Amino acid sequence: MKKVLFFIIITIATLSCKQKPKEVTHEHTNALIHETSPYLLQHAHNPVNWEAWHPNVLERAKKEDKLLLISIGYAACHWCHVMEKECFEDAEVAEVMNENFINIKIDREERPDVDQIYMDAIQMISGQGGWPLNIVALPDGRPFWGATYVPKDNWIKSLEQLAELYKKDKPRVTQYATDLANGLQAINLVENDKDSDLYSLDQLNVAIQNWTQYFDTFLGGHKRAPKFMMPNNWDFLLHYATAMDKPEIMGFVDTTLTRMAYGGVYDHVGGGFSRYAVDTKWHVPHFEKMLYDNGQLTSLYAKAYAVTKNELYKSVVEETIHFVQEELLDRSGGFYSSLDADSLDENGELAEGAYYVWTKEELTRLLGDDYEVFQAYFNINSYGHWEEGNYVPIRDKNDEEIAEKFKITVPTLITKINESLAILKKERSKRPKPRLDDKILTSWNGLMLKGLVDAYRYLGNDSYLKLAQKNAGFIEREMIKNDGSLYRNHKAGKSTINGFLEDYASVIDAYFSLYEVTFDEKWLDLAKNLLDYSKKHFFDEASGMFFYTSDEDQSLIRRTIEVDDNVISSSNSIMAINLYKFHKLYPGEGYGALSEQMLKNVQKDFDRRAQGFANWLHLVLFQNQDFYEIAILGEDYKSLGQQIGKEYVPNSILAGSRKEGNLELLKNRENPNKTLVYVCIEGACKLPVTKVEEALKQL
Repeated sequence: MKKVLFFIIITIATLSCKQKPKEVTHEHTNALIHETSPYLLQHAHNPVNWEAWHPNVLERAKKEDKLLLISIGYAACHWCHVMEKECFEDAEVAEVMNENFINIKIDREERPDVDQIYMDAIQMISGQGGWPLNIVALPDGRPFWGATYVPKDNWIKSLEQLAELYKKDKPRVTQYATDLANGLQAINLVENDKDSDLYSLDQLNVAIQNWTQYFDTFLGGHKRAPKFMMPNNWDFLLHYATAMDKPEIMGFVDTTLTRMAYGGVYDHVGGGFSRYAVDTKWHVPHFEKMLYDNGQLTSLYAKAYAVTKNELYKSVVEETIHFVQEELLDRSGGFYSSLDADSLDENGELAEGAYYVWTKEELTRLLGDDYEVFQAYFNINSYGHWEEGNYVPIRDKNDEEIAEKFKITVPTLITKINESLAILKKERSKRPKPRLDDKILTSWNGLMLKGLVDAYRYLGNDSYLKLAQKNAGFIEREMIKNDGSLYRNHKAGKSTINGFLEDYASVIDAYFSLYEVTFDEKWLDLAKNLLDYSKKHFFDEASGMFFYTSDEDQSLIRRTIEVDDNVISSSNSIMAINLYKFHKLYPGEGYGALSEQMLKNVQKDFDRRAQGFANWLHLVLFQNQDFYEIAILGEDYKSLGQQIGKEYVPNSILAGSRKEGNLELLKNRENPNKTLVYVCIEGACKLPVTKVEEALKQL
């Protein structure tokens, strides 16, 4: 793509900034006051004339021939707060912005469709991205300049130059925007590959071998900083290690999950994970805590517990769910989105991590005689020091090693540590809490619902099932419209914004999983209805993939096709797995052929970057190994289903009923005198058995 000399690239600065809390009275109020997003409302009293992303705003920009300044972020974003303080709350900056631009603020969590396009744009412009994401675009929305965090003086200078350039040389700006828009279309094309053979196990083994060069076998995760949790990576490798009998891969997964649970990214006092670590040892987190991370990690650790029976993993599941219940659960049964990275420190100023860190003086005062054990357990030393005398607790030794050092038993050690953590939690509750983003997002609730289902399935705690059913009912009641489509967002009793493909994919996945542990066909029917709606309104015949946006939504620069698995698995990969599983229960609906075609369309990229397609790789194992449909019929179907379900068998689905149900798999297999378990492949079943042990032997 042609490079134009006029635009300025400014990357994220590593500056630190303190932000004072907002006053109760406000000198300025803009159009964002009418929005429900906590992030947008944070900017509602800026002197900048912010507006939300609405068609009428874009139409006005065209009529006035005025450039768009589009700024995208989210409520828990630290650097978004920094730039707001330095720039968007400043009258001098606001004057430049208001005079030259129509200024649009976007919550990336509400409008990921817009965020995806402009994130791709800034990465094409500068080679990197992040939030806040600031874009200057033509009145029709085509971008031509972008930056992330920008200090005040550079921001003013950049905007003045861009506005002047548009006035003096509009054709040049328009040509660059046209080239960039064409590039945005080109990088999103997916070929409908009808000719290739399916990816083989031999190819998969080579791809995983290539991936291993990035493994940090000592500290877990990948050899890099920052370190993200990447639950879909470790979830696939857990599947691969067990399916292919790869103990070295299993060892790496175990190291990674242990180090993450030991690290400062895990909140040892209150449970739950922060978004990522800024270092290589999982120590200092970027302190925001997101629902989507905690939902996925609940699933992952529950599965890992099923494989290893490691009590650490069980504790992580229990404590993470407790955190989500305590901090993110709405009384309606929906889950809120996040807790902010920043909170008020002892000086009343917003500071990153203030709620979570401890000084040595605080700990010695609070813990008394137990401080010495706590200090060794959580490294209140140079290893656990962050900055300015603050410590982020981090483990690097197991319970047995610490107990031996202090000549006490492991149960005694655990009692001491738990008592100390309870003291710290009580003390921490006196601090100002991080700000809550209380919007409820459909896709993230789907991820948390799946986490609760997996926690119930593998840990057997009935309270997790009750919480899952409450959340599933909330989604059914508040997020599914009368026409069978989904809303994206729920806030203050009101559901808004049409759902995106990720909303459909994650809820379908969660409802299917909920069916497998309850055998209540209501959840299966709801999931199938959403799947069929997705096929009708999101599927693209030309590419053989699903668009991210519905055909009933406003047209943007492009209709994105999301295929790369990132911190959250791509909507197309989740949908492809959904289709594969539904094919096993509804073999005549064409779901299986569609899933297989989707896999063929993306598999050419697996060799060079398997970790970027980790969720897709489950399908490679499904397609190349036996995949089992387990049907249970009879009086004890729920009990047997629960016993089979707690075993980690990822290449299977469960169906069950007291009597013959509506599913083809359950027809003509009932015996009124006993409960039978059928292990089937593509509907062809082995001889039925009556005991769980016998069924597991057939797998």
